[in-house]
Amino acid sequence: MNMYLLGVLVFWLAAWRLNVWLSHKPQTRMIKLLVPVIFGITLLVIWEGVVRGLEVKAVLLPPPSMIAVAFVNNIPTLWADFVQTFIKGALSGYFIGCGAAFITAILIDRSAFLQRGLLPVGNFVAALPIVGMAPILVMWFGFGWQSKAAVVVIMVFFPMLVNTVQGMQAQDSMQRDLMRTYAASYPQKLLKLRLPAAAPFIFNGLKISTTLALIGAIVAEFFGSPIVGMGFRISTEVGRLALDMVWAEIAVAAIAGSAFYGVVALLEKAATFWHPSQRG
Repeated sequence: MNMYLLGVLVFWLAAWRLNVWLSHKPQTRMIKLLVPVIFGITLLVIWEGVVRGLEVKAVLLPPPSMIAVAFVNNIPTLWADFVQTFIKGALSGYFIGCGAAFITAILIDRSAFLQRGLLPVGNFVAALPIVGMAPILVMWFGFGWQSKAAVVVIMVFFPMLVNTVQGMQAQDSMQRDLMRTYAASYPQKLLKLRLPAAAPFIFNGLKISTTLALIGAIVAEFFGSPIVGMGFRISTEVGRLALDMVWAEIAVAAIAGSAFYGVVALLEKAATFWHPSQRG
């Protein structure tokens, strides 16, 4: 048997036994962190060993070590692409889209007409393919980050809107009757009952939108961008068959998306500590 493949098999068996052993230990925070870390390292080792053991050409699937070298050697380029795509395009579109959706949800909550009229239209627009909308928005807003932010706004607006509207209706009749008994005004009902009850739904929309924002910004760059950006770099390097650089960009996107999701999840835990889903 090829030595690479044998090494992969031995490593996989050892990692599997280690994870089984950890699963029977008290589930402390450290152990909960170790299990996915060991699993991820195992996947990378299997990837490296299989690619080298089967002598897969780098133009088809480069090994992780080759991707790591490309990552280290191109940090300035990767950083510039990250700033253009994530900071300028994804984040700006995320905040604009989620903020607009939140304000619209409050307006919808006050109007039965908007609930019946706008939400079905929103579901229709949310079903439109982004690969069809992106080139149109690039033509409207130009090749800069503004067009990427516009694509992100469309992608995150309706998931955030639907989750927030659903959350605003999450109170039961007893809670609403209690607020009426206290003669509470609408602002009081909104701040003391409706928004707290909607908080888990709002954060669910925010977490969904974290991944959509980065995906939308990258896809939009395929249809026109300055000579910088993750989508631009991926499409360019694929044409040059530099798959190691493509995977390096994918790694940056994965790290950024995971970190973004993690930050929102931490904010959710701090803001909705009282909710049953956040209790230990």
